[in-house]
Amino acid sequence: MGGFFGAISKRDCVLDIFFGVDYHSHLGTRRGGMIIHDREKGFQRQIHNIENTPFRTKFEKDIQNFSGCSGIGCISDTDPQPLLVRSHLGLYAITAVGIINNDEELVARYFSDHGHQFMAMGSGKVNQVELIAALINQKSDLVSGILHAQELIDGSATILLLTPDGIIAARDKMGRLPVLIGQNDDGCCVSFESFAYHKLGYEDAYELGPREVVKVTADGWQTLSAAGQQMKICSFLWTYYGYPNSNYEGVNVEVMRYRNGAFLAELDQKRGLAQDIDYVAGVPDSGIPHAIGYANASHVPFARPFIKYTPTWPRSFMPTNQDVRNQVAKMKQIPVPELIEGKKLLFVDDSIVRGTQLRETIDFLYASGAKEVHMRSACPPIMYGCKYLNFSSSNSEMELLSRRTIHALEGEEGTKHLEEYADADTKRGQCMLKKICEDFGFDSLGYQSLEGLLESIGLDRSQVCTYCWNGKE
Repeated sequence: MGGFFGAISKRDCVLDIFFGVDYHSHLGTRRGGMIIHDREKGFQRQIHNIENTPFRTKFEKDIQNFSGCSGIGCISDTDPQPLLVRSHLGLYAITAVGIINNDEELVARYFSDHGHQFMAMGSGKVNQVELIAALINQKSDLVSGILHAQELIDGSATILLLTPDGIIAARDKMGRLPVLIGQNDDGCCVSFESFAYHKLGYEDAYELGPREVVKVTADGWQTLSAAGQQMKICSFLWTYYGYPNSNYEGVNVEVMRYRNGAFLAELDQKRGLAQDIDYVAGVPDSGIPHAIGYANASHVPFARPFIKYTPTWPRSFMPTNQDVRNQVAKMKQIPVPELIEGKKLLFVDDSIVRGTQLRETIDFLYASGAKEVHMRSACPPIMYGCKYLNFSSSNSEMELLSRRTIHALEGEEGTKHLEEYADADTKRGQCMLKKICEDFGFDSLGYQSLEGLLESIGLDRSQVCTYCWNGKE
């Protein structure tokens, strides 16, 4: 994934940008970057590797040398950015969040002559933000260039540009991610997460529509290209990676998760499942609010049978080596024996993607004395790797737990019946749940239905992306 923040003000706003970007650190673990513009100094840029050190720590020294009344920054899980670009459109900085599935095709089609070159990353791949800039530069103005790039990209691209006279913000053509504008007495900001600017003293001012392009200055904002009619905002914003305090399209993340957990409990009650439970618990951290909703609706006490130790390893996926990541995840799980020994526990997780660490968690709970362990997923079985935002992308869909299980049950034939497997009320759906329970040692397993998830979000269902679950564009 990734996140972004920009600000433009009548005063120096370096600290706003620093803290605004830092508040997006939950969205990425690889690179952090800032570009500040000052009327006298011009553009000042810094990019750091944040795989083992938080953004805040890496940039504390840099902000002492930065000065300026406008700037943008990002947290990136992919390419080093923001980039500074010089072209016939002038000098500008660019950052983007999304994914380009057809990057090699675009390079071959538009930039294969002898007059073009790209700086290759360590993997030999093209920096996708640089490719976006090259596509923008094919047109005679920035707005036309942005729309041109977004139209050619298979995937998604939400873009921030910083020019000497303002910030241009462009939401992806299908609005898969939010772009929000905050405002205070001194200027405006642009952000992925709304809570980031609330803490900095900005108030909600405007939310871009899909495909909309706006120019933001210290005095306000102006639409340069109108919003489109179609939207497919990512539903995982609410179930998993959105921060609890944020709102997207008017729907708060934490409130949605409580609703979602309550619907899960109602589903279990209707099916007569897991009604004799001592405690409901959430898999830390994003599973916790779903579990609170479940506990409130089921009237079963909420508890925390194990706590994650995070001071030294805030995220288990930070190490690059999988064995180290698994060991870190194991070391972080600190049990509360009084809440585990002899207890029947129901855990709610935000999602079950690959199931990589799930078995160890279950083994850990039983080794700690649990009598029963029931597992619930706050979203439906993931059947397809995300091709829009890199959330559940994978080298093969066989990396997804649901697809591996289906293949084990039916081989290639199973791919013809994915919709049936995703429905727990069907014979195939029951077979998949039983197989996963046997493989992982759950006493029961349940997934939220797609209907329940969409009802929890509460938006028009045609406006929410459900590709990961049903493969529908």
